[in-house]
Amino acid sequence: MKRFAELLDRLSYTPARNAKLTLLTDYFRAAPDPDRGYALAALTGGLGFAGAKPAMIRGLVEQRVDSKLFRWSYDYVGDMAETVALIWPPQAEDGDAGAGHPPGLAEVVEQLSRAGRVEAPRLVAGWLDALDADGRWALLKLITGGLRVGVSARLAKTALARLGEVSLEEIEEVWHGMAPPFVALFAWLEGHAPPPQIDLRRAFRPLMLANPLDEAELARLDPADFRAEWKWDGIRVQLAAGGGEARLFSRSGDEIGAAFPDLMAGVAFDVVLDGELLVAREGEIAPFNDLQQRLNRKKVTAKMLADYPAQLRAYDILFDGEDDLRPLPFDARRARLEAWHAQERPVRIDLSPLLDFSAWDELHALRNSARENAIEGLMLKRGDSPYVAGRPKGPWFKWKRDALTLDTVLMYAQRGHGKRSSLYSDYTFGAWRAKEGEGEAGEELVPVGKAYFGFTDEELLQLDKWIRANTTERFGPVRAVRAGLVFEVAFDAVQRSTRHKSGVALRFPRIHRIRWDKPAEEADRLESLEKLIEG
Repeated sequence: MKRFAELLDRLSYTPARNAKLTLLTDYFRAAPDPDRGYALAALTGGLGFAGAKPAMIRGLVEQRVDSKLFRWSYDYVGDMAETVALIWPPQAEDGDAGAGHPPGLAEVVEQLSRAGRVEAPRLVAGWLDALDADGRWALLKLITGGLRVGVSARLAKTALARLGEVSLEEIEEVWHGMAPPFVALFAWLEGHAPPPQIDLRRAFRPLMLANPLDEAELARLDPADFRAEWKWDGIRVQLAAGGGEARLFSRSGDEIGAAFPDLMAGVAFDVVLDGELLVAREGEIAPFNDLQQRLNRKKVTAKMLADYPAQLRAYDILFDGEDDLRPLPFDARRARLEAWHAQERPVRIDLSPLLDFSAWDELHALRNSARENAIEGLMLKRGDSPYVAGRPKGPWFKWKRDALTLDTVLMYAQRGHGKRSSLYSDYTFGAWRAKEGEGEAGEELVPVGKAYFGFTDEELLQLDKWIRANTTERFGPVRAVRAGLVFEVAFDAVQRSTRHKSGVALRFPRIHRIRWDKPAEEADRLESLEKLIEG
């Protein structure tokens, strides 16, 4: 655990990418199995402990220290792991009676993975007693899953590629067929074993992603080289089926098929498809808000299946039987996809249609009609492009519809986390409406969304100063402020919402501009948003 804690500490204070890569590569080379495999899983988001949650950690620390002191400290520090690591009272010193043995990383992962909600608190409390402050911090980061040390999954895989002197593509090719603690993966990278043999038809394959289109680039592109289709407003998925098995993966590789039994029930073929998961009724695609009713559900009722029927709209085929089609050009894969679909006639799976065009002006007109059809925009794909994992520059572009904007009023501000833990950086904003209720008169603000990006560091400091000077109430880490600051908010769509007092919610809101110049009473009204509701 000590070596893992040192790695996290050094990574958190190392901003340069190449320096982080060196730290990771050196750790993977020096740390033993299975510790390095569990560290890799933690860095790539592959660990989870059902019996240990933040609420459990709060309960443990409030048994040891005054609960108000802990809450005030957490409010100030802004990071659960750091707060508990520092405030946890020291126990017996090493060598004294009652002092526990500091656990190893593998011991923590393996015991906590088996522990239930009764045993987990006892284990964690004992480890916190045995570790020093740095070890406690690393332990709690591991348990909560929020490492926040500036390492993405891709960076960790790049370090593996350096370790084994292989390409990142070779790592990606086997990654989703492996599981912690990755002993076979490290054996291959260090030359002790051949590459792991993975059945690619049953494992998640890294998706090919598109780059945002800068319209200035169109003049340099030949429309004859590209194929166009709608950018559907669902979630990207991959369906992998074969040998009597079928799995549905999200774009991050999480298996989500159990939440969509209506779609999976009809899968009885040998294929890997790339497409968009949607809700569809009688051929009509429903708004994204309808799909949200199905996402992340552990149990799906018969009523939900009837009200929100799932549909897969396929736009690429990666494997057809044992044939790996990814090296083929898009046009050839599309022909195979159409032939496969015509032969199988799968239930609840249709094809994303290609759009007919010969000039960019024609696509401009189609893109302008996207919003009225509840579609995100357009996709452009080179006809000669192979299917390559990641986001290569040039083959695929996403040309999204323009964002909508609205003037809203800041209502609440909350402290951020990590580097923003001492600043009010998370903002809830609202729109005006007439007060409801018999005898009520005047206007009131109702919340319509929340955002925490879209401003510079300098603007953040200005906002934090304004919030502190204009606070009207406090609720723990949250402050209510007077109605005096207008945010111009950009967003993609408006949807009905039972979670907001306003009855609506903005999709993907972000701060577009801070309107220091605009009076709050001139901000937009709720009625303006309701006119934009899709579906």
